[in-house]
Amino acid sequence: MFGLFKDDTLSGIKVALLATEGFEQSELVEPKKALEYAGAKVDIISLQAGTIKGWKNKNWGDDVTVDLVVTEANPEDYHGLLLPGGVMNPDILRADEHAVEFVKHFVDSNKPIAAICHGPWTLINAHGVNRKTVTSWPSLKQDLINAGAAWVDQQVVQDGKLITSRKPDDLPAFNKTFIELLSAHK
Repeated sequence: MFGLFKDDTLSGIKVALLATEGFEQSELVEPKKALEYAGAKVDIISLQAGTIKGWKNKNWGDDVTVDLVVTEANPEDYHGLLLPGGVMNPDILRADEHAVEFVKHFVDSNKPIAAICHGPWTLINAHGVNRKTVTSWPSLKQDLINAGAAWVDQQVVQDGKLITSRKPDDLPAFNKTFIELLSAHK
């Protein structure tokens, strides 16, 4: 299916996928599929129970079922964190104290984190980009620099256990790099 890794590469690995309304659909769906294909268990964690709606091609996309509400999720249960983009999604998450604290646990614990497009916005509020080299959607460049990051325009950037990418076109490299990082820390 994905041709990158055999089915058990991430066997025993659990990934928290933090998202809310307005996530970029491809940036949630494609990494989730790739991680699950590699054997990881992926839980969608959000601010509310039920479903959240994606954003696709400048319109509302599909609903995705939420596995856990962030106030009930224990970050200790996860080996890594995935932060999809979309403009609305991270803007809402970075204003929610529970979401920011959840992300901050991964930052403080030095666990693998992958953020794409606008996803790094939430990392700024969780103090996760200072002294890191990152990339993102271009409009976040100044925000990330102001938060102490070195911003570069590259398909995928890995700085320690932090992986960032710019846009949906970067998903193949983003997924491959995150799976490799998670498998190295198994």
